[in-house]
Amino acid sequence: MAERTDPVIHARALHRRFGDFVAVGEVDLSVARGEVFGLLGANGAGKTTTIRMLCGTLAPTSGEVDVAGVDMVRHARRARGHIGYVSQRFALYGDLTVIENLRLQAGLYGLRGARARARLDWALQHLELRAQQHAWAAQLPLGYQRRLAIAAALLHEPDALFLDEPTSGIDPLARQQFWELVYALAEGGIGVLVTTHYMDEALFCDRLALMDGGRIVLEGAPQDLLARPLDTPMVELRTPQCAECSGWLSHFEGVREVLPHAGGLRLRLHAGYAVADLIEKAGSEAAARGIRVDAIHPVQPMLEDVFIAALESTPVPQ
Repeated sequence: MAERTDPVIHARALHRRFGDFVAVGEVDLSVARGEVFGLLGANGAGKTTTIRMLCGTLAPTSGEVDVAGVDMVRHARRARGHIGYVSQRFALYGDLTVIENLRLQAGLYGLRGARARARLDWALQHLELRAQQHAWAAQLPLGYQRRLAIAAALLHEPDALFLDEPTSGIDPLARQQFWELVYALAEGGIGVLVTTHYMDEALFCDRLALMDGGRIVLEGAPQDLLARPLDTPMVELRTPQCAECSGWLSHFEGVREVLPHAGGLRLRLHAGYAVADLIEKAGSEAAARGIRVDAIHPVQPMLEDVFIAALESTPVPQ
C-alpha cells in the first residue's frame, strides 16, 4: 500500500440524534491514505448514517469530521470536493451511454478542455470501460455498472473514496476484479472506506470496524481480530450426516450454537466449557445414534465468530 501519513478521513465523537433516537453515538474513526477500511454491521447498525455524515450530506448533531484536512461540518462544500462516493444502487443515467455519463460528471466537477479529456481517457482505460463506452448504461452488466460508478466518482481525483456495499449482487469473478481495482486505487494513495456484509471480503481490508447500535464495538486489522481469544471455544465436526446431527447437537450439553460450514458443522460452545469433554461426549452420542463422524476437533475462530462474540459482550446502550 502507499505510504500512510495523516488520516485522510478523521471523525471524532461523531453523534447523530433523530428526536429521541440516537442513530450514531460518539464514533471515532480514521482512514489513512492508501488504506482500505471496512465498516461492517447489520441493517440499522448506523453505517449509512455514519457515511452520510462523513460525506457531508447529513450534519452531525455533534462531533467533528475532517476530510483531507478540511472541516466537513464548517466547510462541507469544499470538503466534498475531496471525496468520491459510490452508492449501493446505480445512481447514474441509464438512458445515457458510458461516455455520456462520464462527460456529464466531468462537467459537474468543473473539468474542462484537455484536463477533462485526460481524465475521461484515464477512466476508460483504468476501469476497463473503453469497449463499453458507447453502450447504454442501463444495459451494462451489474459489475460494469459498478465500474462506471467508480469511474465517475474518481474523475476529479479525490483523496477519499466511499463505497457502500459495492459488490452486492455481482458475480464472484466481478467481485474479485473489483477488489483488485480497490487495491490499485489504494496503492495510488486514496483512502478507501467500504461497507460490506460479506465476511470473506472483510478480510481484504487493512482495518475493520464493527458497528452495532450506532457505536463501534470492535476495531482492528483482520489478523489481529482473528488472534483475539474467545470465551466461547469452537469445535468442527465432519460427517456426511450433517442434517441429522444438527437437531440433537443444538440441545447438547455445552453447545451454544450449531453452524453449518463447508459440508460440516461448527459448534460454538458455552463459555468455559471444556473442549475435550465436548469432543468425547459428542463422539459417543454420534456413535450411539449410528452416525459416522469423520473428524471432530477444535478449530480457530473465523471473523464471523469474533464479531458474534463481540456483539454478545457489548452492553446494550441505555
